[in-house]
Amino acid sequence: MSGWEEIYRENILEHYRHPRNHGTIEQPDITYEDANPLCGDVLRMDFKVRDGRIERVRFSGHGCSISQASASMLCERIEGMPLEEAKTISREDVLEMLGIELGPVRLKCALLALKTMKAGLYGLGGWPGEDEER
Repeated sequence: MSGWEEIYRENILEHYRHPRNHGTIEQPDITYEDANPLCGDVLRMDFKVRDGRIERVRFSGHGCSISQASASMLCERIEGMPLEEAKTISREDVLEMLGIELGPVRLKCALLALKTMKAGLYGLGGWPGEDEER
């Protein structure tokens, strides 16, 4: 394992052990919950939106270190961001945040937060282009 991979793995564990923006929002403007049936991850995201910006975002649920760290990192990144900009975050952006190579099963864990965020922000059960991102 390279030095960079070790740093990224430590960052993932740090977000897993001490997640940022963990919890719920009372009376959220948007809330969405999704799951990864392959490994049992469950993730809910709540959003408070003001003037087209994500004023606050919180996540709750349970799952593996990758899914929970990904949710923590994504929430940290999008809080304060315009809705339209948040909608443009891609799977590559999430994988870059995590910084490690992932196999197909772990990839679904890593992308659960992105899928949940986009479904909530678009108000859909899925989002445009979802099939191409799997």
